[in-house]
Amino acid sequence: MGVKNRKVRPGGTAKSTSESDGAYSLGFGSGVARVAVISVVAIVFSVLHGYHISSMFESDRHFSHLSTLERELTFRTEMGLYYSYFKTIAESRTFLEGLHSVMYDNVTEYPTTINVLKRFNLYPEVVLAATYRAYEAVMGMFEIPTKLCWTVNRGEGMSPVQSCEGMGEPAYFYVNSVFVQNGLMMGLFFIFGTYLSGSMVGGLLTVACFFYNHGECTRVQWTPPLRESFAFPMLALQMFLLTHMLRSRSVGWKHVVLLAACNVTFILPWQFAQFALLTQMTAVFLVYVMGFIPADRVKAIVTGHILGLMVSYVLLFGNEMLLTSFYASCLLTVMAVVSFEPLLQRQTFSIATMALQGIVFIVGCIGLKIVISKVLNVTDDAHIANILRSKFSDYRDFHTMLYTCAVEFGFMQLSTPIELSQTLVLPAGLVVVVMIIYKCIFPQAKKWFALTQDKEPTENGTGKTQSCSDSSEDDDETSIDPSAALVYHLLQLMAFFLLALIIMRLKLFFTPQLCLAASLLASRQLFGWVGNQTRHALILFLILGAMSIKGSANLRHQWSILGEFSNVPHEEMMEWMVARTPPDAVFAGAMPTMASIKLSAHRAIVNHPHYEDAGLRERTKRVYGMYSRKPVEQVHRDLQAMGVTHFVLEHSWCHRRTKVGCSLPEIWDVEEPENAGKHPTCDAVKKKPEPYFKVLFKNKIYVVLKVLQIQGM
Repeated sequence: MGVKNRKVRPGGTAKSTSESDGAYSLGFGSGVARVAVISVVAIVFSVLHGYHISSMFESDRHFSHLSTLERELTFRTEMGLYYSYFKTIAESRTFLEGLHSVMYDNVTEYPTTINVLKRFNLYPEVVLAATYRAYEAVMGMFEIPTKLCWTVNRGEGMSPVQSCEGMGEPAYFYVNSVFVQNGLMMGLFFIFGTYLSGSMVGGLLTVACFFYNHGECTRVQWTPPLRESFAFPMLALQMFLLTHMLRSRSVGWKHVVLLAACNVTFILPWQFAQFALLTQMTAVFLVYVMGFIPADRVKAIVTGHILGLMVSYVLLFGNEMLLTSFYASCLLTVMAVVSFEPLLQRQTFSIATMALQGIVFIVGCIGLKIVISKVLNVTDDAHIANILRSKFSDYRDFHTMLYTCAVEFGFMQLSTPIELSQTLVLPAGLVVVVMIIYKCIFPQAKKWFALTQDKEPTENGTGKTQSCSDSSEDDDETSIDPSAALVYHLLQLMAFFLLALIIMRLKLFFTPQLCLAASLLASRQLFGWVGNQTRHALILFLILGAMSIKGSANLRHQWSILGEFSNVPHEEMMEWMVARTPPDAVFAGAMPTMASIKLSAHRAIVNHPHYEDAGLRERTKRVYGMYSRKPVEQVHRDLQAMGVTHFVLEHSWCHRRTKVGCSLPEIWDVEEPENAGKHPTCDAVKKKPEPYFKVLFKNKIYVVLKVLQIQGM
């Protein structure tokens, strides 16, 4: 029988088969009992997290005692928009009728008919609505009650309301489904941390860090309908599978198909998924360039990504933003680079080769992005480049400032690293980063320089070891450096940190990844030098105890939050709209309020909070002319041209600002400097609405104006 020597890429260190299989096999070690224990613990953590987030949601809003209208009003801004489509499908006569109404919708951007399933990443609502209808049908078949209703006396001169509780109540079914999914995510994080570190203590560290920094990791407990609530658990699953592919001695089509499926479930619910996947492919490409994985492994990963992207493109009815994204350009560029590896291998492996691959990657990503966007004539994502441009220059425009004036789109606040340091998760992550660089990247770097200086060829006569594309299956099984997954997670952590640093909202990627990195404190591969396993475990539990000092205080603070939702002015306006406006009325106003009007008053709107479409951005800009310094006549003319019959004026929007220069009139001053210094249009309309508007409803927050029809305008 022939014997083959084990080979790795330059600088890689071979690991014994027994150690590799024991630490990284699907069972994480020995026997069925260990798998059973890990599964049971994962289920426990899933239940605990689901209970944790649902309890905080209930404590903050007293959701169980709210009326149907009040529950809908808790879904502010884009949350209300997303939930409205679930409600539409769930309450339609048939599922197909509801699906048709969202695919041919002329209420959201009146009078334009749009496919909101294509535009708004609404597959979670479609699936939940179908599940809800099936649940109600089954329960009805067996005559099992699905909700309990009672009358709630609200006091303070407010009328009593009927409140229903149970999974038969659409809002209850919706939010609890989100909490179940995110509860299961915590069990996945435990398994992920255990697999990554090779120790159950590592999984425990991951879960503890997530709980202790819960407010920095997720906001699902406050905003269940947001896209990230559905998408992030799928990203965690996708990254778990990718880690397994980076560690496996061989991958096949089942891995590629599973990776594609995970990508689809991540892309469909969230328009920002492309940015996370862009950073992932960049990290995988760098792992390849540094010599930790062969070209064939990269091709398998890229194939899974491309397949997932194409399926998502089809399911989103040809959403062009997927094809014109940097993510799509990145996939094509990476596939081209690894496909040309045999050509590069004619030269001795060197730093110059790595630099050339990096340059081709950058030029390819940017160049292809520009070319594809020009060919398809798509500008919907132009605002993203403008947002990034505004971060590092004095560039400003109306749409960019609507984003950057919001706190969540600003730079990471200093309080975030302080909070993460107090729970020790940030210091723990930094220690892991240093160890990966020292134990994995430094040895590889020494090999690079040795090959560059000595021109020392490897066994196949080139500067690299024989690539998988040129080797037998057995060679492929032994060409993965055991450090590849660790280096990938290091690069992914750095990428997510940069995203969070630039846009604070994206810290929901960084902090969970930091919790995963903390699991590597339990890695014997990185920290075997501290002593035997007993001493290592003792040190880890001491660290966990130190984390618990501030972490338990954070949990107690979250548990102490008690509130009760009440927005009487908004409720009054909604009830008035339903009772006193015609069903064909068309409303315009502030984006958050428009979502509520569509959801609860069932009236047509011309603008809404989903700001990713170029046409919608221009519509909103025209509507927000009310908060500019334009002549009232011009604002009225724009509203009349859009078919608006009613305008909801919120006078607080005339002057409120998150920081200097961020009130709406000040934002308009950037667009129209010639009007700077004039009185805001909204002040003029409030003082004297005639002859262009007529006040129909008014309370301390809202004024509903009738847009009067004037001949000749």
